[in-house]
Amino acid sequence: MNLPKIPLGSGVEWIENWLTTYFGTFFDIIHAIIGGMVGGIEAALIFLPSLILIALIAALAYWIGKWRMALFTIIGLLLIDNLGLWGPTMQSLALVLTASILAVLIGVPVGILCAQSNGVKNTVTPLLDFMQTMPAFVYLLPAVSFFSLGVVPGVIASIIFAIPPTIRLTNLGIRQVSEELVEAADAFGSTPTQKLIKLQLPIAMPTIMAGINQTIMLSLSMVVISSMIGAQGVGALVYRAVSQAKTGAGFEAGIAIVIIAILLDRLTQNALKPKQR
Repeated sequence: MNLPKIPLGSGVEWIENWLTTYFGTFFDIIHAIIGGMVGGIEAALIFLPSLILIALIAALAYWIGKWRMALFTIIGLLLIDNLGLWGPTMQSLALVLTASILAVLIGVPVGILCAQSNGVKNTVTPLLDFMQTMPAFVYLLPAVSFFSLGVVPGVIASIIFAIPPTIRLTNLGIRQVSEELVEAADAFGSTPTQKLIKLQLPIAMPTIMAGINQTIMLSLSMVVISSMIGAQGVGALVYRAVSQAKTGAGFEAGIAIVIIAILLDRLTQNALKPKQR
């Protein structure tokens, strides 16, 4: 029995064309905002000489972590500078930071809403499942349609791909707060806002930070994929090396991504350890 094919693909394309026609101005505004954020962060990173910025990041690594972390920061970033990849690395870092900041600004409030309402949680959870299981390359198609080629669609695709861990772990961290503590806060007359800010969020912060850490790592994993739609940086060098079969150049660019990934991972993992102690 041959059933007629459901016109799912054509329906998605119709929705895409409708959104492009009637919300083009809105997408232009989003494009300008995100493009300005990436440009501003990139300008701030490139404004200082590389050695001064390396010293500042190493000092931050020493303050957050230990001397071993500061030593790795110095050696790793000096290696990136020596390989002539400092500019592209800062471009990629600006993309990752922009995507991560926007993902956190959206994901944490949504996670709080999920923790406070089972209805919101049951609605959002299937969307998160869809976002995490859909191949990342698929996000590039509507991003390019709405925002053209360049760094902005790369940021949008990175946000969609990387935001689920922040939402999930924010919801989980708040829900794991002891009911006895919540009841005690209610008994002392705390408002919902006071209970959230002074009790639930501080206790849930390690779990929330784990979600933010995963979001940053997933954003970084989109660097190479975003280069396929015009995003510059180290990802573009990797993509060019793959297309031209240049193993050495691809290895050098890959090392730069690994160093940045380890650095961001350790910084976010150790951000709250002093406060916990």
